[in-house]
Amino acid sequence: MRAGPRPVLARLLPPGRSRDLTADALVVAVGVALSLGADAGTIVRPHGGATLALLLVPALALAFRRRAPMTVAWITAALAALIWVVEQAAPGTLLRVDADHALSPPVWWPPTAPLAAYAAMAFPRDGARPVWIRALPVAALILPVGVLDDVLPGSAMRRFSSQETDSVEALVFRSVVAVAVAALIGMYAAARRRVVQGLTERAERAERERHLLAERARAEERARLAAEMHDVVAHRVTLMVLQAGALRVRAKDDPTREAAEELRGTGCLALEELRDVIGLLRRDQAAEPPADSGPLPDLPDLSALVAESAAVGVPVELAEHGDPPPASPAVGRTAYRVVQEALTNARKHAPGAAVQVDVRYRTDGVTLTVRSAAAAREPDAELAASGSGMGLAGLRERVELIGGTFTAGPHLDGFRVEASLPAYVPVAKP
Repeated sequence: MRAGPRPVLARLLPPGRSRDLTADALVVAVGVALSLGADAGTIVRPHGGATLALLLVPALALAFRRRAPMTVAWITAALAALIWVVEQAAPGTLLRVDADHALSPPVWWPPTAPLAAYAAMAFPRDGARPVWIRALPVAALILPVGVLDDVLPGSAMRRFSSQETDSVEALVFRSVVAVAVAALIGMYAAARRRVVQGLTERAERAERERHLLAERARAEERARLAAEMHDVVAHRVTLMVLQAGALRVRAKDDPTREAAEELRGTGCLALEELRDVIGLLRRDQAAEPPADSGPLPDLPDLSALVAESAAVGVPVELAEHGDPPPASPAVGRTAYRVVQEALTNARKHAPGAAVQVDVRYRTDGVTLTVRSAAAAREPDAELAASGSGMGLAGLRERVELIGGTFTAGPHLDGFRVEASLPAYVPVAKP
C-alpha cells in the first residue's frame, strides 16, 4: 500500500525547529525565484542588476518572517511605495512604461507581496499585537499596488500583434487579490495555531490533573493500608512478642526459654520492619530529615550473608567500594534483603555457580549488584520450585517504595540483580 502525501512529507521534513527552518528556506527560495523572474523580461528595467538587488531585499528578508514578520511586511510595502514614488517623479526609471514586444506581465506585483502579507498575519509575536495592528503593513502594501495604473500605462501590456494580452487593471486586481488571500490564509493559520496550542495545553493540564488524582488515590490507599497494618497486624505481633516474653519467664527448662527468647527476638525484628513499612506508607514524598532526628545508623554489614552462603558451598566474592554513608534503617534493611534474596536465588537456581556481590557506596546512597555465573550442575527441581515465586517482584516493590530503582534479568551466561538505593528515606511515625 502506498503512503499518502502527508506521511511522505513528514519523512522528508524533520520535525520541530528543523522543519520550521526548512519551511523558511523554501519560502526564501520562492521569493528569490519570483524576484529573479520579475527582472527577466517583465515590467522591470534591469539597470545592470541594480533593480534586481532592490527586489531581492524583501525576498531575503523573508528569512526573518517568524521573528520579525511586521518588519518583513513593512520592507515589502516600502519597496512598493518607493517604486511608485520614483515612477511618479521620473516615469520609466524603474518600470518599462513604453510598449515592449517581448514584455511578459507578472502574475502579481511586487513579487514577494503575498509572502510578506501571510507572514504579518500568521506569526503574531506572543499574540500581543491585535489583528488590526498586524493588518497595517498589509494595507500599506495594497495602497501602492492599487494605484499602479498611475505609473504603468496600458500600452506597456500589449504585444507586437497589437492584441491585448493583459491590462494594468488586471495586474492590479490580481495583486490585490493575492495579497488579501495570503493575509486571510495567514489569519487562519494563526487562529488554528492558537486553537491547537490551547487544546495541547488543555490536554497537558488534564494529564497533570489525572496524575495528581492518581497520586492522591495512591496516597489514600497507602494511608488506609498503613492504618490497617498498625491497628491489626502490629497489634497481633506485639501480643505475640509479649506472650513469648512471658513464656521465657515462666519456662522451667532451658530449651523452652531459648526458643521463647528466639521467638521474642524475631517478633521484635518483625515489629521494627513493620513500623518501617507503615512509616513508608504514610511518608511525605517531599519530607526532609528533621533537625533533631540525630545521626543515622550505618548500612548493615553484608559479610555475614556472604559467610552463610560460603558455608553451604556457594563461592561468593564481596567487593565494597567507598565508605558506607549514614542511612535510614529502612534503607539498610532493604539493602540486606536485596543481597539475601539474590544469594538465595543463586543457591536455588544456579548451584555451584560463582557469585559476585559488588557494593558501591555513594554520599547519597548505595548501589548493589549481585552477579551469578552459569550453573555448575542441574538445580534441584524441588528446591527450585519452593517458594512463592514472587521474590524478585517483592524486592522491586520494596526498593521502589523507598524511592530506589531495581533491575533483574539474564546477564551474559548468568543472572544479575541490581538495586540503587537512596541514603535517606523520609518515614512518618506510625
